[in-house]
Amino acid sequence: MNGGAGLNLLDDNIYSRLLRERIVFLGSEVRDQNANAICAQLLLLSAEDPEADIFLHINSPGGSVDAGMAIYDTMNYIPNDVATVGMGLAASMGQFLLCAGAKGKRYALPHARIMMHQPSSGMGGSASDIKIQAQQSLHIKKVLLDLIAEHTGQTVEQVTEDADRDRWFTANEALEYGLVDKVVKSAKEAVDEGRPAHKKD
Repeated sequence: MNGGAGLNLLDDNIYSRLLRERIVFLGSEVRDQNANAICAQLLLLSAEDPEADIFLHINSPGGSVDAGMAIYDTMNYIPNDVATVGMGLAASMGQFLLCAGAKGKRYALPHARIMMHQPSSGMGGSASDIKIQAQQSLHIKKVLLDLIAEHTGQTVEQVTEDADRDRWFTANEALEYGLVDKVVKSAKEAVDEGRPAHKKD
């Protein structure tokens, strides 16, 4: 077995062990491949126990909006509460998924950094293609800003203003803004608050 294969096997074992503890981990850019894996893991854990909480740990610079929305919709599709934990960096789509966790169960570690901004889109092609892409970009922007406002309790106008440029938050600032519900230093603080597990309202 070569070194690369050994590392892949180790990674697989780690993620399998985490799944047994009902922990899903997003530790990279949000892409179709890992979004599909996370959606599958959420569906699997929900099928195994439709009431117990699932913990989604996030350390991500963001990435594909479509891939992120697939995760978001799956979080809401299953009956379980999905608690979110921001660690390291939760930026862009990582920030969106963090604030979209079950109300009261959105956590940040003390030194996590959170960054919010508007979705960006690289447009190219013919003039008609660019027009269509611009319309889609405006639609996606509105959807995301509306949802962030809903999850944080901020007004759409405030979120729109704050997201116009990169807006950085410390863990405590994210708490004040409504992106998370609590800053935790240990897993026990989050897990204890997640018990007893219950279905969404």
